[in-house]
This record gives sequence, C-alpha cells and structure tokens, in this order.
Amino acid sequence: MKQAVRAIIIHDNNILVMKRNKFGKEYYTLIGGHVELGESHEVALLREIHEETMVHVAHPRLVYVEHAGSVYGTQYVFLCEYVSGVPVLHPHADEVHINKLGQNIYTPMWLPLAQLESVPFLSEKLKHKILHALKTEFPKEPETFTTQ
Repeated sequence: MKQAVRAIIIHDNNILVMKRNKFGKEYYTLIGGHVELGESHEVALLREIHEETMVHVAHPRLVYVEHAGSVYGTQYVFLCEYVSGVPVLHPHADEVHINKLGQNIYTPMWLPLAQLESVPFLSEKLKHKILHALKTEFPKEPETFTTQ
C-alpha cells in the first residue's frame, strides 16, 4: 500500500496549501507527497515541504492517519510549526517540469483560513477535520479515519 505524508502549516491566519489545476479541475490540497523506500515519515515530510514550498518548519507532530483508498494510499498528516519562508516551488522539483507542460499546474500558496471551508479540497473529510480542530484543538494522539 502506498504511503504519503502531508503537512498542516498555519501562519498569520492562513494555511499553506497546493492549489491544483489538474486538466481543468481546480482544487486545493495539503503540501506533501509520497514516502520513498527506506525513508522515515518525518524525513519524507521535510523533503516534500522543501521541494513543494521551500518553507522552513519545525516540530512536526502526527495528528491524522487517513486511509485514502488504493489510489492515494495511507496519508500521514503532520501539524508543523511555521518558521520562515515564502511558498515557491523548488527550481528542481518535479512539479516545475510538470507545470511547463501547461495542463497540470501546481501552485503553492497561503490560503486564508476563512476561505478553507468554501474551497474544493482533497480530501473533504480531512478538510472538515482540520476545520473542527481549528475551533477546538488538534488531536493529542493521531486520529485514524477512512476517506471512503
């Protein structure tokens, strides 16, 4: 089963997301990606954040484990403390090369938390868990759920 990592990074009432325009379908998702063979979740998380945003974070804490089906696998979602940086794709990131083809666009950006509820998000279940946690608190122990 595939494994991936995702980052919840909040700064100045914004959440760091990847805006996607995938062949005309627009949606938002958390920053992150696949875990490479032999890589720990934390190492994969920091690598993906660097590749996709070049933002610096600290103190990643696992808050959700999302079983997202055979296409997306198991998503390990970490709450991270923002340290510094402006979101931009790393010049050598795969997403830069994909963007040049013009039909599958990746744009890292700060999304105002006030807009999170109204945007299409992958996954909607994860979005609702984040919105709930913002009103209460993020789980102290990782919470496991299934997308389907």
